Amino acid sequence: MGAAEKLRMTYAEYLVAEEASETKHEYLRGEVFAMAGTTFEHALIASNLLRAIGNRLAGPCVVVGSDARVRIEATDRATYPDLMIVCGPRHAASDDRHGTVNPKVIVEVLSDSTERDDRGEKFAHYRQISSLREYVLVAQKEARVEVFTREAGDSAVWRFSEAVGEGIVRFASVDVVVPLDEVYRGVAFAAAPADG
Repeated sequence: MGAAEKLRMTYAEYLVAEEASETKHEYLRGEVFAMAGTTFEHALIASNLLRAIGNRLAGPCVVVGSDARVRIEATDRATYPDLMIVCGPRHAASDDRHGTVNPKVIVEVLSDSTERDDRGEKFAHYRQISSLREYVLVAQKEARVEVFTREAGDSAVWRFSEAVGEGIVRFASVDVVVPLDEVYRGVAFAAAPADG
């Protein structure tokens, strides 16, 4: 599958093609989309978060990076979030042994090409995962992390919090706190254009 291709196939066909592909693809109700490449800053932020969260996680929780697939069976979608945290045994999808159906936290690092989907349609799909307790959006152009936390139970109510500048980001569902300076360690933000 080429980088610019948008293909139609069954989920079983997608899994066969994905196994043979050097590029990752997302799946949505029969449509397959090649994932865009990332910037160095995007990769650095994701690896900083992976390390910071992993070093703080306790108990039965693990954090994994963007090579792990999430399967949203309720909406027939498969994605590769930048990070996900799974607590307790990982449950595979009924139709995909590598597709995780029970993430507790999903993290997406925003980019120009994905931000609209990450904030909109993709978040709508993620909300259908009953185990999901937090959805986290991490800015790439400034030190800002947005956390959407599901209210107790399987509620449709999500609380919003934001960490900016030199603050901390709190992953309440897994009892982890990470300073933003660790999230953005080594990241050089582009200077804002001057008014005039």
